[in-house]
Amino acid sequence: MIKTLSNNISFLRSMLYISALVILVVGALTYRSITEVTKSSEMITHTYKVNVELEQILSNLKDAETGQRGYIITNDSIFLEPYIVGRSKINNSFAELKALTTDNSVLKDNLIDLNVLINKRLLAFQTSYRSLPKNDIDDPNFISNFRNGKVLMDSIRDKIKGVITLQNNLLDKRNDAYKSDLMATPLLLFSLLLCSLLLMYAAYNNIYKNIKRLKASNEELEIFKESTNQSEIVSKHGSWTWNAQTNTFTYSDNLYRLLGEQPQSFESTIDNFMKYVHPEDVDQLKEQVEQMREDAELPYIYYRVVHKNGNIKHLKAYGKSLVNDDDETVLLGTTADITDEITSFRVLEERNAELERNNKELSSFNYVASHDLQEPLRKIQTFLSRLEDEEAEKLSEKGLKYINRIQNAATRMRSLIDDLLQFSRSNKADKVFEDSNVNLLLEAAKQDLAEIISSEHAEITSDAFPTMTVIPFQIQQLFVNLLGNSIKYKIEGQTPKITITHQIIEAEKEDPIIKPKKPFYHKIVFTDNGIGFDNQYAEQIFTLFSRLHNKDEYSGTGIGLSICKKIVENHKGYITASGQPGKGAIFTVYLPID
Repeated sequence: MIKTLSNNISFLRSMLYISALVILVVGALTYRSITEVTKSSEMITHTYKVNVELEQILSNLKDAETGQRGYIITNDSIFLEPYIVGRSKINNSFAELKALTTDNSVLKDNLIDLNVLINKRLLAFQTSYRSLPKNDIDDPNFISNFRNGKVLMDSIRDKIKGVITLQNNLLDKRNDAYKSDLMATPLLLFSLLLCSLLLMYAAYNNIYKNIKRLKASNEELEIFKESTNQSEIVSKHGSWTWNAQTNTFTYSDNLYRLLGEQPQSFESTIDNFMKYVHPEDVDQLKEQVEQMREDAELPYIYYRVVHKNGNIKHLKAYGKSLVNDDDETVLLGTTADITDEITSFRVLEERNAELERNNKELSSFNYVASHDLQEPLRKIQTFLSRLEDEEAEKLSEKGLKYINRIQNAATRMRSLIDDLLQFSRSNKADKVFEDSNVNLLLEAAKQDLAEIISSEHAEITSDAFPTMTVIPFQIQQLFVNLLGNSIKYKIEGQTPKITITHQIIEAEKEDPIIKPKKPFYHKIVFTDNGIGFDNQYAEQIFTLFSRLHNKDEYSGTGIGLSICKKIVENHKGYITASGQPGKGAIFTVYLPID
């Protein structure tokens, strides 16, 4: 939303700049057009003035010529007045033309030629009437001068006519330019004004849409604000801001509630806030606030506040700085009520202490189970053995049978105690991982089972293992339990054969590995040719005290495979089992590679 608003402001700013530019262009073009029109008008006026002056010169010459003829006919000197004043008028016209043609070299040259002809013509006027004998218009000299004056007058007319023609052509061009300027200027102004109106409409339309969008955004902000307030209430936290430039604070409504006050019930200053801080925490909090002002950052801090009713609350605060659009450093902070967390933590500490006591009691029980409980069993077995050796002849067959059952029960009891101790040992917390030679651990497991391996003629083959990071004694126990299990559940009359394979696999390619913690695992597979089991019991066989066979058929406590599972879990690994009745069983162990 902020980004959209910023984009809209940028758009409006751009529209303002463009509109201002268009107005400047309109003004410049308008000025240029008016200047061009004025210039064209002045040029047309200039051309008219030149033509008028030329016509005036020709008119004055005609008047002089008419006066000359009147003088010749009447011999009255009054007719020479147009000639006398004509010279002055012609000079005035030439002076005006000279001023009008300063920037036109062609016209200037023509005027020079015209001036020469006019001077000759005026001289011819003077020569003609002076050479006229009294009342003798047939005098040859007079006739010659008179004809020469006519020729000069014709030349002057042609010259003036030519100059006027040039001026008229120039006038036509200037008229065309003037008309073009007159027509182009309104069209250009109209086009630019239309563009300005379109830009203004676009700006208005954008402003209108922005107002609608802003209105909708304001409604969303109101909803968001209320949602934030409710969220702060539910999550028991409040927010605050500190402006580093103005050194002012702003508190959210729920921050007041965390202090046990109504929203906005006092001015949001640090001094007012300190009034609610626990006396033992005031000095430390003041130091942290001063550090916050220096660093413009606030790491997680913890302190207590006291409500007016005496309740003590534990608070946690954190602040992160940023620079706003006005280039001011603002610290955005949040304060949370962690009283429930503190209470829960203390309860957890008490439970942990209780658990530690229970573990110590369990350790004591293990000691009792390993010593005190086994001691009576040993005595029972000892006295039963003596009774059987020394009093067997005095006992009936039924008595001997009872003694044998007591002996078997004591043996099972001792085995059960040993397995429980072993299971308890696999749960101990002091698990130390070491880089171990697993081949040696396997050999040690075989030594532990040497007697049963020898008696059953069991055949065990295995791959070479790499060094693994494991808990050595637990991995050895894992091998003991899995090998012992395969030998125990052999097919009667058949030699037990156990194959152990190893490979490194990718966790993602093995279905039994769910949510792997490492990308690669050791995969160790134990395959035997024993009695096997139905796959529907593949999970059940790892349950504590779970047995698939009668205790009279196969000895055992139902703890061995539970110990295997616990050991593998201690290594953050997985163990699975599969089998077929009469065809053997397969146990697969996955151990993560660090």
